[in-house]
Amino acid sequence: MDQPPPQRRRPLDPAADEVGQRVRALREEQGLSLSHLARAAGVGKATLSGLENGTRNPTLETLYAITAQLGVPLTAVLSGPATEPEVRGTAVTATLLEVFTDSDATYELYRLRIAPGPGQLSPAHQHGVTEHVTVFSGVLRAGPVPEPATAAAGGHLRWTSDVPHSYEAIGDEEVQASLLLRYPTKSDRRR
Repeated sequence: MDQPPPQRRRPLDPAADEVGQRVRALREEQGLSLSHLARAAGVGKATLSGLENGTRNPTLETLYAITAQLGVPLTAVLSGPATEPEVRGTAVTATLLEVFTDSDATYELYRLRIAPGPGQLSPAHQHGVTEHVTVFSGVLRAGPVPEPATAAAGGHLRWTSDVPHSYEAIGDEEVQASLLLRYPTKSDRRR
């Protein structure tokens, strides 16, 4: 009796398959093995394999860890901004609004929602990346892990995010904010 060919598991989220394909293409383009990238990013090999196969929904923390090791902005693995891709982390939901580039850097603009409760630890980005957060509602504590700063509605925070950093809503109100990430070009990073 003929057996049907094994079927690949369906992605949990339709975009997960596209993200996984982009991660795999970038990894292979750089000549990195799955094991090497997983180890360098601090994620499990099974997690990375599942992400590349579209059978795992990646978290924001995982994608940042992987893209930092690949030396690319997060948007390199997300779909285009016209679809406003959304990525979720432990506490943060980030919706990509726009990507723009000039001669010195690539910029990603996100709408953030930070849920009250436990905060979120984000891994270090590549060298020289900065984050600029403007708070619209709620109270946010964010920044480098040893010394995060606090901002209420109307406030602004800025830090170099090539170190682990955190986001936490203070109190019971969800934080609404914008995040501008600045990724310097490779030539600008050497300065």
